[in-house]
Parts: sequence; structure tokens; C-alpha cells
Amino acid sequence: MRNDGPIIGVLGIQGDVEENVSQTRTAFNYLGRRGDVRIVRYAKDISGISGLILPGGESTVVSNLATVNGELFREIADVVSRGMPVLGTCAGMIILSTRAHDRVIGQTKQKLLSLLNIVVERNAFGRQKDSFEADMEIPMMGKRPFKGIFIRAPIVSKAEEGVQVIAKIEDKVVAVKQDNIVATAFHPELGSDHRFHLHLIKSASEFRDRTNLMRGVGFEPTNP
Repeated sequence: MRNDGPIIGVLGIQGDVEENVSQTRTAFNYLGRRGDVRIVRYAKDISGISGLILPGGESTVVSNLATVNGELFREIADVVSRGMPVLGTCAGMIILSTRAHDRVIGQTKQKLLSLLNIVVERNAFGRQKDSFEADMEIPMMGKRPFKGIFIRAPIVSKAEEGVQVIAKIEDKVVAVKQDNIVATAFHPELGSDHRFHLHLIKSASEFRDRTNLMRGVGFEPTNP
């Protein structure tokens, strides 16, 4: 795939990394838009990307490994704070949150990015054997229901000011948006519906265009 379009980074520490790479490439092809996907493992990998995915997986493992490589977490926090679009799914939602609780141990001590003003409850639907799929109405993604795949999924137990709830199952909040951040309790990377990845690519393209405009990329100086 040609790389003269937006580059989407996928945090490659652990989890559904290849699934997100594949889903993003499918979304690029669907749009007929040029772009590239990069696995992000080190702080230097952030340079040049216009959007980022924090994939589902084991949030504690990701937190522990990111603590060892603190520079990567700091770089992610910096670029997202400056407006770069990010999609966090399941464990990614937990990593983005300000606080995480567990039914068994209470508030966790895992390292979080604290970029998304929510409190999450981990494993809110049960363990692996309690995995399920559900159709949800998500107006932001269009009229067609979105089938969410829930695997040891969290819920948002509290959404602070500035956080928009975009999906619920019954009374449980399972997807939110805050400015340039979208986070889901489910795994859009595991299904055949790539609308969340389409949304990220479009947002990343807009972010890239704004960034280039501010830098003056592609503009010839005007003669006096």
C-alpha cells in the first residue's frame, strides 16, 4: 500500500494487533484512499503517524510493558493531547481512562494514559466464557446496527464532563467519544464491519491536512 496518505499506527505491545492492521487496510481499500499502517512499539514509531489504535488485549500486560518503556506512553499522551485521533478498543479503552476498577480487587494500580475522562469497570460482563455478540444502535456510525463483539469487556461506570456516550447495552455504557478520542468496550477489529476504522481514517486524514497546513506543507511562497 502506498504511503503518501495518512499513516495509522497500531500499538504493537500485545493484543489484537494484526487484526487491527488488517481491518485498517480493509478500510483504506473500501475508501479507495492511499495510506499506510504502522505497528508502534517504540516512541520513535509515533513520528509521522496521523491516527493511532490502542487494541484489545490484556490491559495489565500493556500497562506493565509500557511502564518499562515510559517514553512510549509519554509520546502517545503528547500527540493525543495535541489532537491526533485515537481509537481504543476494550483494553485500549481501559488504558485511555483516568481510573480503572475491578470487581474483585477494587481500584487497579495499573499505569493509565488518563486522556479520556471516564472511570471503567474491568471484566464487567464476566470472563472469557461469558463472551457474546450484540447489535447496537450507534447513530455516529449510521443507521445500520453495529454488531459488537464483547470479550471480557469493560463498561464505562462514570463519564465526566466532555464525554459523549455513543453506545449502550441496556443501561451499560459501552462506547464513548471525547474530542479526538473514540473508545469502545467491544472489538470492532474482530468483526466484518469496519465503520470505526473508517471513522478513524477520515479523522486522521483531516488531522494530517490541518497539521500540514499549519506547517505550510505543499504551499509555495507568494511573490511580493
